[in-house]
Amino acid sequence: MMKRYHVRISGRVQGVFFRATMRAKASSLGLRGWVRNMQDGRVEAVFEGEEAAVEAMRQWCRRGTPPARVDGLEAEEESPAGEFSDFKIVY
Repeated sequence: MMKRYHVRISGRVQGVFFRATMRAKASSLGLRGWVRNMQDGRVEAVFEGEEAAVEAMRQWCRRGTPPARVDGLEAEEESPAGEFSDFKIVY
C-alpha cells in the first residue's frame, strides 16, 4: 500500500546535513519526493512510497542526523499522487 506524508521539522535542523542525509535515507528506502529548508529555520519535505518505507522515514525525521536536534515534527498524511520520479533537494 502506498502512503504519502508532508512534514515540517523544527529544531536545529539547518546546517547539520539534514537535507542531504534525508535524501540518502529516502533513496535507500525507495521513496520519492523532495526536501527543502524553510525561511523560518524548519525543514519541509514530502515523501511517498510503500507504507513500511514511509513509516521508517517518518521515524527517522524524529531523530535526524547526529548533530541535529529535532524539537518538533508536524506530519500530515496526504493521498499519494505518484508525481515524483526520485527524491530531490529543492531550493
